Amino acid sequence: MKPQDTPSVRPIQILLIEDDLADIKLTKRALENERILNDIHVVRDGVEAMQFLRREEEYENVPRPDLILLDLNMPRKDGRETLHEIKTDPELKTIPVVVMTTSEDESDVSRSYLEHANSYITKPVDMEQFKHVVRVINAYWFSVVKLPSN
Repeated sequence: MKPQDTPSVRPIQILLIEDDLADIKLTKRALENERILNDIHVVRDGVEAMQFLRREEEYENVPRPDLILLDLNMPRKDGRETLHEIKTDPELKTIPVVVMTTSEDESDVSRSYLEHANSYITKPVDMEQFKHVVRVINAYWFSVVKLPSN
């Protein structure tokens, strides 16, 4: 087989929408430990997330994410508003969104699924449990599921 015949492998593009610095570091570390080729992009609130997704301002040349990891409780525009905006935008609604939050409130769970979240995960407080959750997300979304091509 010639080099031009081998399929090129591109990194999986992950957008992490999270305001808590400790959770950002933990998520990045857990994803790095999985040894799956990925690029993780981080924005700190829903306003920045929508600029990233619409490739506005400093995000003009960013790639389209293959998966979004979304926290609900953030400043400026929270994850609930952001999820609604993503899933009602014809250009963005096919991007899978995994809600990862500390909220165990049943109304948050219900509302997230009504807004077409693809998964809802309550963040564990224990670091090992958190790493396990990220491993499971990684295995499911990048080994089992067929994602739409960009």
